[in-house]
Amino acid sequence: FFSLFSLRRVRLPQRCQPRANMSAMLEPLVDKVVQVITNDGRNIVGLLKGFDQTTNVILDECHERVFSTTAGVEQVMLGLYIVRGDNIALVGEVDEEIDAEIDLAMLKAEPLKAVVH
Repeated sequence: FFSLFSLRRVRLPQRCQPRANMSAMLEPLVDKVVQVITNDGRNIVGLLKGFDQTTNVILDECHERVFSTTAGVEQVMLGLYIVRGDNIALVGEVDEEIDAEIDLAMLKAEPLKAVVH
């Protein structure tokens, strides 16, 4: 099981350089609201609390945004959530001011398709 304190600033062996770069890119996002798009097309928004060398991330106070072409965006509360690094397609910081202005109930969109390798 992950500890919130053990997931920050993990030293990586030299052979893990590509993942090390990803971890270095996540460090400035700790304690900020981020959006995670998973390989299966899920859209999860929450407070980044930590991560490890395999880019597993811990999100707090998070919810999943479920898009539909017939109804507005449904927000499913998840609470504290761990997303496996091998299932992450994208992590980005959310501009909370702009995000608050979006009327998700009126937003209709096609759900994302899963990544095919």
